[in-house]
Amino acid sequence: MSNRMVCREASHAGSWYTASGRARDSRAARAWGPQVDPSITRRVFILGPSHHVPLSRCALSPAEVYRTPLYDLRIDQKVYADLWKTGMFERMSLQTDEDEHSIEMHLPYTAKAMESHKDEFSIVPVLVGALSESKEQEYGKLLSKYLADPSNLFIISSDFCHWGQRFRYTYYDESQGEIYRSIEHLDKMGMGIIEQLDPISFSNYLKKYHNTICGRHPIGVLLNAVAELKKNGIDMNFSFLNYAQSSQCRNWSDSSVSYAAGALVVH
Repeated sequence: MSNRMVCREASHAGSWYTASGRARDSRAARAWGPQVDPSITRRVFILGPSHHVPLSRCALSPAEVYRTPLYDLRIDQKVYADLWKTGMFERMSLQTDEDEHSIEMHLPYTAKAMESHKDEFSIVPVLVGALSESKEQEYGKLLSKYLADPSNLFIISSDFCHWGQRFRYTYYDESQGEIYRSIEHLDKMGMGIIEQLDPISFSNYLKKYHNTICGRHPIGVLLNAVAELKKNGIDMNFSFLNYAQSSQCRNWSDSSVSYAAGALVVH
């Protein structure tokens, strides 16, 4: 039996971000920097949606190390062992892991932000499936104890509205003016609801507008973890720091993807 470490390669380097680790689009990077204190952070949880495989639960990586263009990031095997014990997780294949970009997109930022303490932290990647509301609540409850620990940093990977015929989503409220204004209004309505930290309101918003937020389930898990901590009197607030669209849609043939970056602060 081989003792060789299982490594997940930086499979999207050179396409989604440059081979040196720099993002091709720096707009989502606004949530980094002052939000991260490398002297305190010992674990970075990264929750990303599954774009390629149907998944009704959450899945953990078979890898021990995630490669980045900057340096390798270690998976926290102790936390992984605790999560396995719950029986709530499945194992994704290495192929699924390397095909998926939602977690990998945050690895160069993580490596850069934590560079001054690079040997003192580990990561906990979690691939989040298409969860029911009750499952979002279960995973939120489970992860709430980790969220309460100031040495843990949580990163939730998501874009916002994917608009256009190629995304099969063309919601348009003409009272807002041009299509891109309608998209912004829809996104900002959702962002405002997320800032209220109420999982039920967010769920109702998605049911009403069907906004194509790819990370809606990771966001739902986070909101449920927050709701659990609030029951115990822990005070938190969430605020969005930046919003952008890949292009401004004016015609039915146009398409765009929206991006938003925000930060949750636990007091």
